[in-house]
Formats: sequence, structure tokens, C-alpha cells
Amino acid sequence: MSQKLLPVEPFDLSIFGATGDLALGKLLPSLFHRWCDQQIPESSKIIAVARDNIDTPAFRELVRQRYADNHEGHLEEDATWHAFAERLTYVQLDAVDPSADWGAFAAAFGESERLRLFYLALPPSLYAPVSENLARHGMNVPGSRIVLEKPIGSNFHAAREINQRVGRVFGEDSIFRIDHYLGKESVQNLLILRFGNWLFEPIWNATGIDHVQITVAESVGAGARAAYYDRAGALRDMVQNHLLQLMCLVAMEPPSDLEADTVRTEKLKVLKALRPIRSEDMSEKVVRARYSPGAIKGQAVPGYENELGHSSQTETFVAIKAEIDNWRWAGVPFYLRTGKRMSRRYSEIVIQFKPVPHDVVQADSGEIHPNRLVIRLQPDEGVRLMLMTKDPGPGGVRLRYVPLNLSYADTFEKNYPDAYERLLMAVIRGNLGLFMRRDEVESAWRWTDRILQSWTDMPNSLFNYPAGTDGPAESALLLAKDNREWFDENRT
Repeated sequence: MSQKLLPVEPFDLSIFGATGDLALGKLLPSLFHRWCDQQIPESSKIIAVARDNIDTPAFRELVRQRYADNHEGHLEEDATWHAFAERLTYVQLDAVDPSADWGAFAAAFGESERLRLFYLALPPSLYAPVSENLARHGMNVPGSRIVLEKPIGSNFHAAREINQRVGRVFGEDSIFRIDHYLGKESVQNLLILRFGNWLFEPIWNATGIDHVQITVAESVGAGARAAYYDRAGALRDMVQNHLLQLMCLVAMEPPSDLEADTVRTEKLKVLKALRPIRSEDMSEKVVRARYSPGAIKGQAVPGYENELGHSSQTETFVAIKAEIDNWRWAGVPFYLRTGKRMSRRYSEIVIQFKPVPHDVVQADSGEIHPNRLVIRLQPDEGVRLMLMTKDPGPGGVRLRYVPLNLSYADTFEKNYPDAYERLLMAVIRGNLGLFMRRDEVESAWRWTDRILQSWTDMPNSLFNYPAGTDGPAESALLLAKDNREWFDENRT
């Protein structure tokens, strides 16, 4: 049975940076899909803001063409599309310029007293000045909400300044710091998997778990984002937000309820318990690397520096051995890994339980592998519990390592909203539980800043790996030193 999708209240949403990749590739298609499912009331407005010198009809056509490039159907004769397009208004505005004329922008809202939302699909350096200009021109009426994309800043001090300046204009309960991984269905299911099943909680600790692996692998390169990426790198772009948030959901203590601040407070405790990685520990706990020319699916691809057009010390891959200093996780390492131009695109969390204390079968029956809980976030969302079982048939005991498999595609109707669709509706509903609180962001930066500073002090600690592989050999050695290895479903 499919879940009934409830409409949200009427709203006026302005998207700054509306001609950029995020708005055209993710936000506007997500809003269109919610319109198709009748979640968006007809009276709502979507006000697109950018510096491009185009008008509203040209912007609507730009949105339609971009959608057609990435989805089936061209929409020219689609009445649902045309009804949605009527909600779109384009306003040319340099929102950073304090002397710019905001008259057309204000007029687009009219005299409506509906919920007012501002989505900043912009570089983090623009969050504060745009917020301040919204206040200067009286646009942040009571009840307004603002959405900030990750990453918030480029280090702790930048993040704190952004939070302080935006916080002078919008209250903390009106700031939605978005991380699209938190909107994924499989990520949301983590809390229910842990706290809705008695099976796991008694052994979800150092007594039952040997280690945890979290991998977010991409097969694409930096591409059109190369200029931005060279200022960020894998640590800022992925670890500081996506991977640490996933780690928090795995490692947090049971909350008393699922209210926003209850859950976020438990996640904050995990971040504060993260053991700092000192400069002298870097070679044992952190690997950073950059992809060189290689091949993906038989197609030759260039190296990162070839794409960028100049030499660079920016990492496109990072692997980290993280440790949490509390009673639950003492002695249990969390191995975090992310990279571009890897062999395939996937994101998963692997909980590896400890081996059985005594092997009761004969040596020739086969090897007993530790149980693993594999939570696949993308693609093919699902959960697999790897168990040992007897291979059926006569002639003695033969062991086989097999999964109990929960495939979302096979078990549920595949019509639930994707991450951005879910998060946009959560902003409109005011559900802060899917978004990061200020102290979470700043604690994550405090931890990653020590790694960034160590890299500055050791500029030659950058390895290479061929595009189309799973990272440098040093990444495998990071686990091999602990007599462990990265999980590979093709080896099970």
C-alpha cells in the first residue's frame, strides 16, 4: 500500500541562484514532482532569483529544457507542467549588492501573508550578505524561513561567522541547514532500524561490534564543479557533513523521542566525543589522494589535474580511522571513506559484528565469517544482514555466507519522494529534525579543522590512484594494519 502524501500549506518560496545546477537539476524538478503528487497548493508561488538577464518565459523554458535533459518526457504538451510553470516567476537581481533595487523582488510576493521561504542555492560566502540584504529590505517578515546548503563555510571560523551573521536576521528555529543525505529514506530508516528492533540494541556497542565502515563513492569526476571543488576537496565537501552525519546516526545514544532537538542533541554528543586526530597520528589514521588518468567501464577518463587545467594539492579521496571516546564505542573504529572517480557509485554503511568466540565446525567445512549488517543508501536502497548458514544437501556440513535481504524496490512501492523532495516539504512544514543545528555544524568543523591544518603542515602527504579504482593502496593498508579490510560485496 502506498503512503498517502499530505498537502502542505500554501507558501511563497524564493530560490536564489535559480539558474545554477542545484536549482535547475534538483530543486525545481523536486518541486515539480511534489506538484504532480498534489502536495503543493495552487496558490503557492516560486520566485526564481539570479543575475542572468532573462525574463520569466525564458526562465520557464530553461527549466523545461533542463528537466527534459534529465528525465523522460519533454513536457511541451503536458498540462500538469504548464500549470506548475504558472507558479514560476523570474526576477533578475544581484542579491549581494546592497545598492540593488529589490522592488521587483518585493512585488513578486505581493501583499500575501503566506509562509515565506528563502532557499540560498549559492556559495557559502554569500549566505550572510544575502541574509542581511533580505533584512535590509524588509523581506524577512515574522515566520520566514531560510535554507542554507552545505557546507556551511570552509572551516570552523568561517562557519561560526556565517552562523552568527545569519542568526542576527533569522532565529535558529527558522534556519534550515540542509544536507540531502539526511533526506534519504534509508538514512531516516536508520533510527527505526536501531531503536524499533530489540534485536540490535543490546549488541549495538563495543561488546558486539568489531568496527563500522561508511563509504560514499562517486564514479564521476569534478567536472563542471572543478573550480569549486579545488577550493573544497573531499574532506570539506563530503566528510565534514555527509559522512559525519551518517556516523552520528549510527553511533548516537537512544533518544527519548524523535523530536528535532532531542535527536540533534544526541548527534552533538557523538561529535564532541570524537577523538581529535593529532598531526603525529595522521600517517596511521588518515589517507588522502587524488585521481590520476584511468578508465571507467572501459572508457578512458582524465586525471583531476587534467580536468582542472593546472597542478593542485586538493584531495579527491580521503579515508579516515575515526574513534569515539565513550563507553558505547570504546575500542571500535569507524572507517570513513569517500572519493571521486572510483570504480562505481554507491553509498553504504557496514556494521561488522565480532566473530563467534568458538568455532564449532570442522576446518574443511568452510570459514565462518563475522555477521555484517549492510545498509545501502544508494543505489538500490536496502538492508542486508549477512549470516552463516548450512549449505543444504547430504555429505556433511558445508558453510555458506548468505544475506537476509530487504530491498526497498522489491518491498515497497517506489513512489516515495527523493531526498530533496522530502527536505523541501520538511522546510515548509517546519520539521527541523532533518536539518543540522548550529552547534552540530561547528563541532564537526572543529574536528575536521585539525586534519586540514595537518595537511597544510605536511603538503606532500598526497597519494595518487587511477580513476576507476577504489582509491590508493594506502587506503587498504589503513585497515590491513588492524587486520581488517574494506567490505566488497563482490567478494561475499
